[in-house]
Amino acid sequence: MARRRSLSLRARVAVVSALAATSVIAAIGVAFAVFLRVNGSEQLDRTLDSVSLSMPAQITTQYSLSPMGSPTLPAEMLTDSAVATETVRTEVADGVTVRARDVPVTGVAGTFVGISVPEDALTRAIRDQQWQVAGVAVVAIAVAAGLGWLLAGRAVRPLQRLAAATHTVGDELPASLPDVRGAREAEELGEAIRHMLDRIGKAQSRTQDALGAARDFAAVSAHELRTPLTSMRTDLEVLATMPLTETQRAEILRELRATERQIESTLTDLESLAVGELSDAADHEDVDLVELADRCVQESSRRLPDVTIALTAPAAMPMRGLPSGLRSVLDNAVTNAVRHGRADRIEIAVSPDSGGATITFDDNGIGVPEHERTTVFERFARGSSAHPDGSGLGLALIAQQASLHGGTAELTDSPLGGARLRLDLPATD
Repeated sequence: MARRRSLSLRARVAVVSALAATSVIAAIGVAFAVFLRVNGSEQLDRTLDSVSLSMPAQITTQYSLSPMGSPTLPAEMLTDSAVATETVRTEVADGVTVRARDVPVTGVAGTFVGISVPEDALTRAIRDQQWQVAGVAVVAIAVAAGLGWLLAGRAVRPLQRLAAATHTVGDELPASLPDVRGAREAEELGEAIRHMLDRIGKAQSRTQDALGAARDFAAVSAHELRTPLTSMRTDLEVLATMPLTETQRAEILRELRATERQIESTLTDLESLAVGELSDAADHEDVDLVELADRCVQESSRRLPDVTIALTAPAAMPMRGLPSGLRSVLDNAVTNAVRHGRADRIEIAVSPDSGGATITFDDNGIGVPEHERTTVFERFARGSSAHPDGSGLGLALIAQQASLHGGTAELTDSPLGGARLRLDLPATD
């Protein structure tokens, strides 16, 4: 069942404008009608109040005096003094509503004459003016609705442009949104949609990066693991099919364990690389670099009891970064120095530098030839002195984390006789 479309904002504004105008005009019309009625009645009353009668002397002689001393006037004009009142009142005379008042006759004591004015003329005048007001009201309501329609059209035009620009949002995001100007709400909505599309674009980019990392992970894993897995399969077939001495069997088992460690190391480093590729500045958090380095030294010293590891650092050095990424840098630097550099002494120094931090790793190993100091930072690049169990990803992980933190990594000669690995991490907000 198709969903019923709601009334447009433009139509709603027009209807609201018409209803508002109707309410205001109705209130004014009622007040105006009451004012006309009250004011008209007051005008009649003031007119009646202003009437005064006097009897000229030559007229009074034409009438005989009553025993009370009052002249004799026609009966239909006279009012008994006992019931006469000077207050204006409403009466019905011969089927006609009138405003009446008894007016005393000056010069003739106790004599009153009834004066009346019909209200029909007042009623007709009020009715005519009410019809005029009603006509003006209808025109005013129509004008209010028309103005509401026109002004609402101008107000919603930016919203219509935004709707048209975002209708096609899907796999492809619009290159840019129309520049919305007009109502402040429309500008705020346009800015909100622009930020939303930016977030969608970043999310799509991260998704593409994740898919790319997954494809690389699969392809590289298949390439790098094929050789050790083939070696393991051969060793297992030899164990299963050939008669071996205990010495031969032990040698094959050592090879299997070494191959298993190589595969495990490769998979772990590949996972770390994939996680690093999906990280960005939004994942950074507050971390104490000295605390990370101190924990690395303590754990590495327990793991490598034959290696002397020393740390030189201030009491604390807070910064923004990826704790897991920085820790992997420290662990891989120590592991590479021992496994590939054959070092038995490592000195780690953490120091502030221009608002950022510098980490150096000096060892007394065999060092890295100068012509290999750049290429060994590439993935699966092994130096000429690399241990066969290595994955070729340790220095690639270090270079990746340095880049994620906006810094650099380089290899030089160490004062201890081996290699120096230096990381420069700039200050971050």
